[in-house]
Amino acid sequence: MWKRTSRLLVRRQGVAPWVASGLLARLAGLRLYSVEFVMDYVQLRFDGDAVTAGPVVLNSFVWPRVTYRGRSWSEDDLGYADALRGLIPGTVIATVEETGTGLRVELDTGVVVIHPELDDVHVEIAELQGFDDGSWTVWRPGEDSFEDLV
Repeated sequence: MWKRTSRLLVRRQGVAPWVASGLLARLAGLRLYSVEFVMDYVQLRFDGDAVTAGPVVLNSFVWPRVTYRGRSWSEDDLGYADALRGLIPGTVIATVEETGTGLRVELDTGVVVIHPELDDVHVEIAELQGFDDGSWTVWRPGEDSFEDLV
């Protein structure tokens, strides 16, 4: 049974229902200030909370799709890196975390979607960390909003 609550999807299965972590939603209002290409993955860095002044980092271990200036870009496209950098200094206006969509971060400058093909995943899909309270999460195929990747 599926139930939508605000913009998060809740799936009831047996005794322990899966509920979106809510951490992705905490990106709302934060400014993307850096896109860093690290060998075979990309880091999206957002302004952190005022207490630690450290960044909140979304590591994508698969190449996300990017919508920028009305066009959709994938890693194979010439200009992909420019499209990702073009999202800077966008502010996160909405997030979606659900099965079939994966992770979607909507900025006022464009959109980042992380939902790979299973063959593109080695172990983990993405990781979000850097919140003042120490909260972090990791997404893997077959789990949570990627349960369709099995």
